[in-house]
Amino acid sequence: MTKLQVDQKGQKMNNFDTGATRSEDTVRDDPDGYLSPLFMEGYFSYMTKHRVQADGAVRDSDNWQKGIPLARYMKGLWRHFFHFWQRHRGYKVNDPLAADSIEEDMYAMFFNLQGYGHEYLKDKNDPN
Repeated sequence: MTKLQVDQKGQKMNNFDTGATRSEDTVRDDPDGYLSPLFMEGYFSYMTKHRVQADGAVRDSDNWQKGIPLARYMKGLWRHFFHFWQRHRGYKVNDPLAADSIEEDMYAMFFNLQGYGHEYLKDKNDPN
């Protein structure tokens, strides 16, 4: 059984029967609760598939962190969202270069969104 108590600083603490204590976690980030392991597993497989370049070379998994312009991420995000939207509405996607499925559209959108966010936050946090 866990008892919730308040320490001298006014912080809520969980006191476990074992004697262990931990700060109350309802105010802490919870990636386990915020992300879907089903989606993330599919995303990881998607990213692994797309490490192979047109010339057959395999790029590093973090290659995108070298820097891709925000405009490029935005164009990709719109293109994949448009394909996702078409499939969601039950329409055929006519773009011969489109992703293979609605799942791949989602993973491609996620890639572009997090890549955009990475570049945006990197620039925002750069003191120069």
